[in-house]
Amino acid sequence: MASLQDILYKVSIRSVHGNMNREIQDIQTDSRRVGPGMLFIAQKGTHTDSHRYISQVIDAGASVIVCEDLPSTLADDVTYIQVENSAAAAGYIAHNFYGQPSEKLKLVGVTGTNGKTTIVTLLYKLFTALGYKCGLLSTVQNHVGGRVVEATHTTPDTLQLNRLLKEMVDEGCTHAFMETSSHAIHQHRISGLYYAGGLFSNITHDHLDYHKTFDEYIRVKKSFFDSLPSDSWAISNADDKRGGVMLQNTSARKYFYSLKTLAEFKGKILENNLTGLVMTINDQEVHFRLIGEFNAYNLLAVYGAAICLGEDKNEVLRTLSTLTGAEGRFDYTISSRERIIGIVDYAHTPDALINVLATIQKLRKGHEQIITVVGCGGDRDKTKRPLMAAAACEYSDKAIFTSDNPRSEDPEQILLDMEAGLNTAAKRKYSKITDRKEAVRMAINLARPEDIVLIAGKGHEKYQEIKGVKYPFDDKQILLEMFELLEK
Repeated sequence: MASLQDILYKVSIRSVHGNMNREIQDIQTDSRRVGPGMLFIAQKGTHTDSHRYISQVIDAGASVIVCEDLPSTLADDVTYIQVENSAAAAGYIAHNFYGQPSEKLKLVGVTGTNGKTTIVTLLYKLFTALGYKCGLLSTVQNHVGGRVVEATHTTPDTLQLNRLLKEMVDEGCTHAFMETSSHAIHQHRISGLYYAGGLFSNITHDHLDYHKTFDEYIRVKKSFFDSLPSDSWAISNADDKRGGVMLQNTSARKYFYSLKTLAEFKGKILENNLTGLVMTINDQEVHFRLIGEFNAYNLLAVYGAAICLGEDKNEVLRTLSTLTGAEGRFDYTISSRERIIGIVDYAHTPDALINVLATIQKLRKGHEQIITVVGCGGDRDKTKRPLMAAAACEYSDKAIFTSDNPRSEDPEQILLDMEAGLNTAAKRKYSKITDRKEAVRMAINLARPEDIVLIAGKGHEKYQEIKGVKYPFDDKQILLEMFELLEK
């Protein structure tokens, strides 16, 4: 329960109608969950405008309505708060209602196209190993201290997010590490939060089904850093051509990390193979268990954040050297007899796929084949389909196109969209099998001893979504099954 006046702190209000001296039992954005004494926030969403449910929630007992457009008739016993933007207001209201939890711990946001999950997971593992109680908000899992809360979105909705942060505070967490997606930024899900710092990984072709243009996608990512307070810090990838742009207008203290140029957090790769990375970070040589140049960037970002959070550099590097990455990110297994290397990776953008395949090529010792199983999600940005297909064929010896999460689309049409990106040479390298399990089986059957099979696109996901139904499906589990059959 909280005072209405207290939970409206920092909300941009246009008008007030009714009694402001109220105690609020709970806040809701979902009209189906409203009960007596609750505050309901009506929002204009992508698919529906919940202003249409205002009379329904009043009948259910709502005492306060926050909205952009006032109803034509106002009920006498209800308070109406008209605001500039309901989504932004929801962020501030949730933050205030749950006791401003982000101000009671060190919250770090990580944004960028690729690397977010690995960076936040490494930060969570690092600070936990350093003795802190931490929270994690990621695509794979949310953690409140040691307790796991399953993730449904890269960034939860405003109410869930502040509720989770409050749980972290209540359980004694001192730090929280959070993936901050472009959708969450644009939809004001992070409005009202106080960040100790922000990290930028990189930006490539993604989510154009939502943002429409690449420039708009960049603008949204940049707005996260524009909003950071002056007593926070911001770290960006100097080797990404938009790394400097991201921090142009931030008030936060600016830092950069790099493998190629001068930066506060400078790295150099000395060795890169299946036993891990040997690299220098600020002239100190360290062996890490993670593999690949993209993970060298992730490690630099994590190191930079830890230093900005006041940790000892030697202790940070020593602890980082013992850690593994996130589930479904360059997650590899080797079959016992044939020594076939199977790699499961979440790469679902052209750039991420190229990065993973370039890493695999560098790990080859001789003439091992690279066989890639890849698909593209339905109801998502169609322009990346031909680019994904072209990348798979260019950087692999053989490619098998298959279903990812077709969702409401015809899987065969998705494969046709992918094929449109192939030149004559690429067309000689690929096969297509709609059934993803059969595609993995074919890849393993094609593989010779010590060949490398990449299963790309789904990573940690434990389902496949077809025609609105989520069926159990785990790339790693399927790979292990195929290895077992191979050994019989």
